[in-house]
Amino acid sequence: MIVGTMRTLLFPIAICGLLSCNSTPPPAPAPVLEATPATITSFTEGPTADAANNVYFTETINQRIFKLSAGGQLSVFRENSNTANGLLLHPEGFLVACEGASLKGPQFGGSPHAAREMKPRVTRTNLATGEVEVLADQYAGQPFNGPNDLTHDAQNRIYFTDLPGGAVYRLDPDKKLTRLLTRPEIQRPNGIAISPDDKTLYLVEANNQEGGARMIRAYDLSPAGEVSNMRVFHNFYPGRSADGLCMDTQANLYAVAGLHQKRGTSETLDTKPGVHVFNPAGQLLRFIAVPEDTVTNCTFAGPDNKTLYVTAGKGLYRFANDIAGTRR
Repeated sequence: MIVGTMRTLLFPIAICGLLSCNSTPPPAPAPVLEATPATITSFTEGPTADAANNVYFTETINQRIFKLSAGGQLSVFRENSNTANGLLLHPEGFLVACEGASLKGPQFGGSPHAAREMKPRVTRTNLATGEVEVLADQYAGQPFNGPNDLTHDAQNRIYFTDLPGGAVYRLDPDKKLTRLLTRPEIQRPNGIAISPDDKTLYLVEANNQEGGARMIRAYDLSPAGEVSNMRVFHNFYPGRSADGLCMDTQANLYAVAGLHQKRGTSETLDTKPGVHVFNPAGQLLRFIAVPEDTVTNCTFAGPDNKTLYVTAGKGLYRFANDIAGTRR
């Protein structure tokens, strides 16, 4: 919001105890940051947090990565982010990003970068120097279509999705790249998460076409990093599927899903917009309402990892949580 000549960011933050969020919506968004160096205009995504509890997240339309300090100060960490979407603070201390490259389609018509031709890739950024290193930009000689979201396991192997390319990859510490899943066994893979014991990999299918897969798949994950035994963990169809995922230390899965208003696809409003919390058996434990479209992703932060951060629309929301989260 612009007030006179001062650029003021109204950064929506809602606080809600997880146990009381099952039926009661969170309080209305409240302004938190003022006179910040940048104004967020649309579509926040990909939150992650570092050891100092700084939260990083992306703004895909204007291709920026933001940093919200533990003290509440917002700054631009990186401009020209190559349409960075999902972020991960790797245990080795690097910020890893899924960069989807140029934005295409009518929904991105207002982006100043819509006509830029860039290369889809996965990168890591040195937090101290800002130096960006490419980890992967192709598989078997073929470029990625658009890396979207990512996670890691206890062996520091990175797992990421290529949503438009319909594939899931594992990137080992030595940069060996393995394709784990591809079409037709999956359709449009989006969010991805791994259980705290490294035994289950969760994968969002986000196909908004009529009859498309809109679900969370679960796979057994072997010690070698291979997947098997696919089963449908939760089906969101005909509503909007989940987008991003995160997990707590009790292996509960937090899936960000749903819409307040239809957006010109076959998706219905059957899926409530917010965070759907499932136990390992796929039972819905709780629902945390988020008041803004489009709700996209989540992460845990805070000194005790009991603060849940959620990206949605132009904002970043936080909710108090009873259970500590993981940072994967």
